[in-house]
Amino acid sequence: MATPHRTPRPDALTLEVVELIGEVVARFHADYEEAAAEHTLTGAQARLLSLLSLEPLPMRRLAQKLRCEPSNVTGIVDRLEARGLVERRPDPADRRVKVAAATEEGRRVARSLRESLRFAREPLAELSEAERLSLRDALRRMLGS
Repeated sequence: MATPHRTPRPDALTLEVVELIGEVVARFHADYEEAAAEHTLTGAQARLLSLLSLEPLPMRRLAQKLRCEPSNVTGIVDRLEARGLVERRPDPADRRVKVAAATEEGRRVARSLRESLRFAREPLAELSEAERLSLRDALRRMLGS
């Protein structure tokens, strides 16, 4: 009879790092929601607008990136489009497909959102460039990218 494979128990340092990552995520999320609210956006609207400020994307791809149903993305895009922050365009590669794209005003709002994220900006400013590079590299390794 084979013995079941057991994952070793995490050590105290690993547990502390996991707790700290959780706290960073919680603080970042709260700061992001606050920044979104300052622009009268929901967190989901702000995340979608931030993605579209980088490049136009088809609705299905937006849903994948936001980890939600395409019907939810349609509603979010509708609300942002009504505010003049997003527009729908034919995909240059396939005119049957529509992509959502940030308008000039949408890109301005997305830039303002990024600039108003205090939690992400302030603690990182206290780290040296070498420390920020090390942190970036460690996070990339954790994410497998």
